[in-house]
Amino acid sequence: MDRTMTDKTVGTQLKWLWLAVLVLAIDLGTKALASTLLVYGQPVPVMPMFNLTLLHNTGAAFSFLAEAAGWQRWFFVVLALLVSVFLIGWLRRLKPRETWTAIAIALILGGALGNVHDRVMHGYVVDFLHFYWRDWHFPAFNLADTAITLGAAMMILDVFRKPAPGGNANRSDKPS
Repeated sequence: MDRTMTDKTVGTQLKWLWLAVLVLAIDLGTKALASTLLVYGQPVPVMPMFNLTLLHNTGAAFSFLAEAAGWQRWFFVVLALLVSVFLIGWLRRLKPRETWTAIAIALILGGALGNVHDRVMHGYVVDFLHFYWRDWHFPAFNLADTAITLGAAMMILDVFRKPAPGGNANRSDKPS
């Protein structure tokens, strides 16, 4: 492939950055609503097994490192920003036919930036989606976490959707 063809295709998947911005906007909007309308720690039943419950998470997923001395705030900010730079670079290098991966990256990027915003502005991530079953409670989360999880699941599914490297079912040199 000549260089002009490569130059024309590099960066075409950056068009999916609009999805990351949309995820970020919806995430920040719902967190602002939750922070304004909900009382901290007070569940608001929505349906069986689901409440809206405003909580603040100073840790990572499932409150990992939430009890640390405070260093984790900036560690997670730096980590998320580095991952975001990597994701944008990856998105830029995708081929035009790699739309599924581009969408997955955009979802993860938007979610990561939503949680980074919270860490920088508040020192914690605003969570408010709370699922439970009887006495068992799933850790509260937010729409950024949902987007990250959905994007990661899409990437995992993509591994199974792609043919194995070097595997070609239509090879003519197979024995008969």
